[in-house]
Amino acid sequence: MFLKNSWYVAANDHEISRTPLGRVFLGEPVVMYRKEDGTAIALEDRCVHRHLPLSMGKMVGDRIQCAYHGLQYDGTGVCVRVPGQDKIPPGAKIRSYPVVERHKWVWIWMGDPALANPDKIPDYHWLDDANWGARSSYLHVNANWQLIVDNLLDLTHLAFVHETTIGNSALVDNANVKVTHTDNTVVVTRWIVDAPAPPTFVKAGGFTANVDRWQIVDFQPPAFLRLDVGATPTGTGAPQGKRVGGIEMRNLNAITPETETTAHYFWGQAHSWDVNNAKLSDMLLEQIRMAFHEDVGVFEAQQRTLDMIPNPHQVDIVADTGVNLARRILDRLYKEERADEPHQVAAE
Repeated sequence: MFLKNSWYVAANDHEISRTPLGRVFLGEPVVMYRKEDGTAIALEDRCVHRHLPLSMGKMVGDRIQCAYHGLQYDGTGVCVRVPGQDKIPPGAKIRSYPVVERHKWVWIWMGDPALANPDKIPDYHWLDDANWGARSSYLHVNANWQLIVDNLLDLTHLAFVHETTIGNSALVDNANVKVTHTDNTVVVTRWIVDAPAPPTFVKAGGFTANVDRWQIVDFQPPAFLRLDVGATPTGTGAPQGKRVGGIEMRNLNAITPETETTAHYFWGQAHSWDVNNAKLSDMLLEQIRMAFHEDVGVFEAQQRTLDMIPNPHQVDIVADTGVNLARRILDRLYKEERADEPHQVAAE
């Protein structure tokens, strides 16, 4: 199940260059490159002649050239040169995709181009805001994208999967959890009051005594999850909203489906203190990377099970409240998009 009429992260900005880059999004092959003026382009990754991926080709000026018989395409996907003949065959055109660069990520729209409004790109300003220190990274995951969304909406798993890095038992033993939602968003707020800090927080914040800790997960469909996390010394005002004498971070996640069983996982980590300390930014990134690799092992094991036992009987628990709300939103949006498709085709 894919929502096509949405922005998705296609790449980190530094990944797109004059060397064509091929990736698959929502089951469709895409080639990305930069024109000579630096503009990012995304086209269907297929030559109309004999279907070789254009990502195997090279750039000739602002044209991408197929490595098989040399056909060249401009940035709109139109074939503009066929070696050995002057006439371009009718229909020699491939699909082009709207692309926007924002917050150090390259965003792509896989659905109806007429609906591609850049104002609908989610806010990830922490990645390039001078008031925050930030790093970003990428993981390829051999699992369905919704398994990753589920994971981020139920952080009780930190107590078991990440007990040596970013979690501890206080997440389930001493937590106050509230779930709110609108038609298209889910927010899961968790406070852990007067409890030991997990290892990463001890290392980053220097805590030697108990802390009041918060985790606020903001979900926006199809797969954008922004986590507001941090801790303050116990008794400094949390959870009433005062964040005094502690540390505040953002864990930023954007998951792009590749196929039904694989996904692109773009993520970043930002911190609000000592923002110019590169060693601190690198340390936090590596701590979270370690934890995320543990998560990937979980996702991929889940997918192997689902491949062997499709649609198994499943039991939900209270911690799944946010997960289930998000799934219902996604199911509704998917049905609405499918219902609109005949109208979009007729308009074309």
